[in-house]
Amino acid sequence: MSGKAELVVGLDIGTTKICAVVGEASQNGVDIVGIGMSPSTGLRKGVVVNIEQTVQSIKKALEEAELLAGCEIRNVFAGIAGSHIMGFNSHGVIAVKGGEVTSRDIERVMDAAKAVAIPLDRELIHILPQEYIVDNQRGIEDPLGMAGVRLEAKVHMVTGAVSSAQNIVRSCHRAGLDVSGIVLESLASAKAVLTDEEKEIGVALVDIGGGTTDLSVFGNDSIKHISVLPLGGMNLTNDIAFGLRTPMKSAEKLKIAHSCALASQVQSNEVIEVSSVGDREPRTISKRVLAEICEPRVEEILGLVDQELVRSGYKSMVGAGVVLTGGSSLVAGIEDLGEQVFDLPTRVGVPRGVGGLTDIVANPSYATAVGLLQWGAEKNKGDLRFGIREKGIFNRILASMRKWFADIS
Repeated sequence: MSGKAELVVGLDIGTTKICAVVGEASQNGVDIVGIGMSPSTGLRKGVVVNIEQTVQSIKKALEEAELLAGCEIRNVFAGIAGSHIMGFNSHGVIAVKGGEVTSRDIERVMDAAKAVAIPLDRELIHILPQEYIVDNQRGIEDPLGMAGVRLEAKVHMVTGAVSSAQNIVRSCHRAGLDVSGIVLESLASAKAVLTDEEKEIGVALVDIGGGTTDLSVFGNDSIKHISVLPLGGMNLTNDIAFGLRTPMKSAEKLKIAHSCALASQVQSNEVIEVSSVGDREPRTISKRVLAEICEPRVEEILGLVDQELVRSGYKSMVGAGVVLTGGSSLVAGIEDLGEQVFDLPTRVGVPRGVGGLTDIVANPSYATAVGLLQWGAEKNKGDLRFGIREKGIFNRILASMRKWFADIS
């Protein structure tokens, strides 16, 4: 970006839309000064399948954001999603030199925690600390300066397919952008919509996007579990198009304007107009018919999330309940259906903790883009940067050996 180096941009590259949010760091957090959105045509289930179409969609969103913000965008924090994302817990242990934990000791224990075999076609996106343990003393958030002889770290590691990350970066480069960092979209959404109290007590965030549904579980103010389900709002749109024999564009409009996740909440005498395929005349149908199409699909998506929550072993710790976000969480009645499926308190989360154009972004559809903006505004680029594998195996081994010799010298 030229002229306004303090500006930060979050770029949500989603299955159904590309969203760019421009923000300016302020004393109270981030003030949003520009927003741009464009339909996404080059992705499927969160993964780039057509770079040229993705580039054109990114450019359209950027032009709109630049016009509103009055700046030229050159750097972005981009999101990554898709069913290729995997998360798992790891554990590292080291001996502390000198009897006091230093920043170098923290680096070493994090290196030990991430010293696990990762296939060559996968890349480490995030290594997220859960807790540190100093001489069996648990629950330490920051061990720097503490006395001890043994340091342990429990972390959650997030990996993704190298090719998927490369295609996101290449799409951004071809759109004239530098990528300051790659951030998992479900983590970005969590940053935007969850409160500190929820993350401390225990909460499950369900981000229902166009092509995927992302589940993130937090507890004790740290990430516990991440998973991605290959179902989303597009499946609901397809059901409406097939069930009502209407074009996809009309089905999407019906979903946004009239869908309901619980047919029992819709009066049988309410009617809506439905476009027909081809040159046929539009029809009038009961709104309850649309709800009867939507309810099974939404219930299926939430049911699969509940099964994953149980399988992870963390459902019992979700004391603050479930937070739904993403564009498809706007379906009427989804909170009530969520409470039935999860048997937990359920709410719809909207972006919070930002200023500026808050009336525009107070919508679950902007959760990921605003979260990416907030990640970038924290200036923790060292943790966020994503390095695409460019080194050969020999160079990586050589670099590891040099680091090892430096540690023992």
